[in-house]
Amino acid sequence: MAPAAPAAPPRHTPVMAERVVALLAPALARPGAVFVDATLGAGGHSALIAQACPDARLIGIDRDDEAIAIATDRLAALASAKRFQAVHANYDEIADVAQDLGLDRVDAALFDLGVSSMQLDEPDRGFAYAHDAALDMRMDPASGSPTAADVLNTYPERDLARVLRDYGEERFAQRIAHRLVERRAARPWATTRELAEAVRDAIPAAARRTGGNPAKRTFQALRIEVNGELDHVAAAIPAAIGLLPVGGRIAVLAYHSLEDRIVKRALAAGAATLAPPDLPVIPEDQQPELKLLTRGAEKPGAAELETNPRSASARLRAAERIRPARPLAAHGHGPGSRRTPRTRATAQTARAKEAKK
Repeated sequence: MAPAAPAAPPRHTPVMAERVVALLAPALARPGAVFVDATLGAGGHSALIAQACPDARLIGIDRDDEAIAIATDRLAALASAKRFQAVHANYDEIADVAQDLGLDRVDAALFDLGVSSMQLDEPDRGFAYAHDAALDMRMDPASGSPTAADVLNTYPERDLARVLRDYGEERFAQRIAHRLVERRAARPWATTRELAEAVRDAIPAAARRTGGNPAKRTFQALRIEVNGELDHVAAAIPAAIGLLPVGGRIAVLAYHSLEDRIVKRALAAGAATLAPPDLPVIPEDQQPELKLLTRGAEKPGAAELETNPRSASARLRAAERIRPARPLAAHGHGPGSRRTPRTRATAQTARAKEAKK
């Protein structure tokens, strides 16, 4: 008897899926409306949008080749019907992707930020302290950019402390950085397990008893640094807003306070008037261009938390364009800017290469 075929890998459960569809579907009712899933992943959100919005065209963006392969397989029927197309790019290149595809507008855009469950569940990617693996943490392994091991083995102690403090909100950042630099003098950093153990040992015993794994903030900080996540978010949200027509909508799922703060500010800027508070009549070109669709950040409900505990830290914000982009925004000076800064990753690569000399 032939051996049984290997079981298919479990599919990623899209976070707050029903609410995301409810927020974006009104913008995708017209035939040919364009939806961009800027963080395609395994295609869970896109599959549900396609089902709810049968006349919409779907564009999926991801910098992870493996994610694109999985999503393309999942959405094969849509691709055959010319309704779905995957693009290998980073989400802050959304304006460039649209231009390359001949699109001058995007009716709805979704960003599901951070590392995906699919990536966390792949031990060899180095994202999780629960698995022993090489310290990689790159969302695009083929990019040739510095890995987490490169950061740990080349950054000066002060820069490591800054990364842990700013991106991990780690109160013991200096202690951990000192331990990391001290340890690498004897042997370069190579695996997730040894890093997790070193971080645990660097933190006072009393602080280890609460708050989950002591290494979680260090792993978050390194992942953000390696992938330039906050810079990408800061560029991507205004670029996406700039592509929305009147009636177009954007939804963003963030998973920690640093990226959520960036999203909040970008949407709030578009929803604010530019006029002085004492002006009796607000000129049209100073009126808000966005309307917020959520009161603050929405969180998953109890039922979802029970079935998908990883959704616990999710924060969902959404907005709708209610007026054309302000003139300054089209030139890169407002929430509707389409400019895509690309200097940060280049600087990070140069810094790592210089430290290796």
